[in-house]
Amino acid sequence: MRRLCTFLPALTLATLVHAAETPPDAKALIQPEVVETVAEWLSNPIVALSINAQNNLRGALSQAEIDALDTQWRQEREAADKPLISATLSAPLSIYLLRVQAGSLGLYPEIFVMDANGLNVGQSGITSDYWQGDEDKFQKTFPNGPEAVFIDAAEWDDDSKIWRAQLNVTITDPETKKAIGAATVEFNLTELMRRQGTGS
Repeated sequence: MRRLCTFLPALTLATLVHAAETPPDAKALIQPEVVETVAEWLSNPIVALSINAQNNLRGALSQAEIDALDTQWRQEREAADKPLISATLSAPLSIYLLRVQAGSLGLYPEIFVMDANGLNVGQSGITSDYWQGDEDKFQKTFPNGPEAVFIDAAEWDDDSKIWRAQLNVTITDPETKKAIGAATVEFNLTELMRRQGTGS
């Protein structure tokens, strides 16, 4: 028994090292039925209502205005006073996304929704930046229309010892069927593999 106990930690370490070196296929894991499940909870009226409200409030912003909001967000992350961050995190959409995240039992480490400018509307936690418009998560969804889906490559999270990947989709207005924004749902691929029975 003593020899077995001393062997197990080494085996676990070897497994973790192997896991970190072998990226799973995010597109194979985030199957159509998984995307459909996400689409179902993103169809909650609070999502489109919140995006439309922010689109109507801000309209088309200049790049300078977008940069100013993004800079404000980044500065607030380090400041005691956080008016923009607080307003976003206390919004009904953020509360809804936080509940979805909690209900996923570890499957969704992060969720956020963007408007037509690529700015956050709601999120399950504080993101590093406020503007996503220059990133693939937005550029490969919203500009490409209502049916756009982009699954990013898997990345190893060394802190949590899990594989992560982002599912990004265009959000459409339920009445006009036009693209109004986008959403990013980060998956814990390690947990998804466990649930699908494909993990080691």
